[in-house]
Amino acid sequence: MESGNSTRRFSSFFLLGFTENPQLHFLIFALFLSMYLVTVLGNLLIIMAIITQSHLHTPMYFFLANLSFVDICFTSTTIPKMLVNIYTQSKTITYEDCISQMCVFLVFAELDNFLLAVMAYDRYVAICHPLCYTVIVNHRLCILLLLLSWVISIFHAFIQSLIVLQLTFCGDVKIPHFFCELNQLSQLTCSDNFPSHLIMNLVPVMLAAISFSGILYSYFKIVSSIHSISTVQGKYKAFSTCASHLSIVSLFYSTGLGVYVSSAVVQSSHSAASASVMYTVVTPMLNPFIYSLRNKDVKRALERLLEGNCKVHHWTG
Repeated sequence: MESGNSTRRFSSFFLLGFTENPQLHFLIFALFLSMYLVTVLGNLLIIMAIITQSHLHTPMYFFLANLSFVDICFTSTTIPKMLVNIYTQSKTITYEDCISQMCVFLVFAELDNFLLAVMAYDRYVAICHPLCYTVIVNHRLCILLLLLSWVISIFHAFIQSLIVLQLTFCGDVKIPHFFCELNQLSQLTCSDNFPSHLIMNLVPVMLAAISFSGILYSYFKIVSSIHSISTVQGKYKAFSTCASHLSIVSLFYSTGLGVYVSSAVVQSSHSAASASVMYTVVTPMLNPFIYSLRNKDVKRALERLLEGNCKVHHWTG
């Protein structure tokens, strides 16, 4: 009975964050608040531009709007709690809130994976089968792919949460991170349950590998198709339609891989937290800039949106 209740022995965990030096807390608070506001504002502008501009009502931008929404939720899962803890000078997070945060974070992390893969498939059909694009990537397929991404992500997060709820935490319950991350929680447990640990560590890697394999296959076909185009202008036009997505894919997966490599190589207790900033905060913040700078349609839509707001503000003033 004692071991069965040991998961409830601790009512809270301690999130150690990036540093224990109180003199750096204000700098960290200001930096992450700024990045969070830029992330939310930038992705909201992308969503508003896609909704208000009729020429962006295509599958490509439908998935982009959903990616922007997921990025807002992705960062909102972790950053606000960290900012509150810094502001209140508290490092605690309740057991229930920790598990909930981990679960929601997993949902949006996997959604990022699957949406990037779906967007790669969309570009593959558009470039390799342009005449059949509207028939293949229709409204029904877009909704189906989006729902499938949500179902798999929620199911995976639910299973992982059930596993964590069965674990026994004993000894030190300090998490050297700024949020409740699955890998960090698995390191705190003293439960000797190999199948559970295997699922916790292997399944996320497998899902990411499946998505990344789909992206690699899509771009292999895209590169082959572009190579067969006779004119340089045609090659450039075809490549420009997927340049923004390719940049985001490279940024997301390279930073995600960097987190696991740095965590395995560097033994510093705060190394994982510092490394994970790249894919949990920086990547969602840069996504709107990448699409607005590298995609002419999005750039023009944002300019029209901002010009329209300025005119309304001038008229009301």
